[in-house]
Amino acid sequence: MNHSNDTARESDVLAALRQATATRHERLDSGLPLAAPDATLADYARHLHLLRAWLLPLDAWQQGFSDGPQGAAGIAAASHLALIDADLAEPALAPYASCAHVHTLQQPWPAQASAAYRWGVAYVVEGSQLGGAVLYKRLAERLAPHPLRYLRGAGEGGPGPRWRAFMAALREQVRSEGEVAEACAGACDAFDRILALAFDRH
Repeated sequence: MNHSNDTARESDVLAALRQATATRHERLDSGLPLAAPDATLADYARHLHLLRAWLLPLDAWQQGFSDGPQGAAGIAAASHLALIDADLAEPALAPYASCAHVHTLQQPWPAQASAAYRWGVAYVVEGSQLGGAVLYKRLAERLAPHPLRYLRGAGEGGPGPRWRAFMAALREQVRSEGEVAEACAGACDAFDRILALAFDRH
């Protein structure tokens, strides 16, 4: 096997995912509650409720699998929902409990989804933590003393090491053209579901 061609193909997994989701990513970034430069704690509460509505059914669906990103080839499950719930329990967010009204009725995730499709979904979930780290740097002082656990992420060193480990696993497991196409479909579906929730709020 030509090693250089194999390496190029593995790199194409990330390039393909980025290209497939670029428009959706841009739309989401501009539509999130924390997109405003003068974001407040109320915006953070809305942000958390939105993410919780997205992640709760997604997390339950992922737990039904034991292969792909949910198997030995993947990385340990993250505590996204636990961090969100801990942030929502902060007294500073008590006045914004009404922000919980996020429409959550969506089509169920596909019960027979391939591992490659699920790698694509996981790519969006894991990538959202990188975006959270950027928001944390911008908002930590503004929204203090709230700890912003979800944005900061769990573990030492922030989400960077976890992202690198995830990408290494993704490149190893999603290799053929068909697998890359399925991963892109999963990633697009993950974006579409959170976009539907984000824009349904208004």
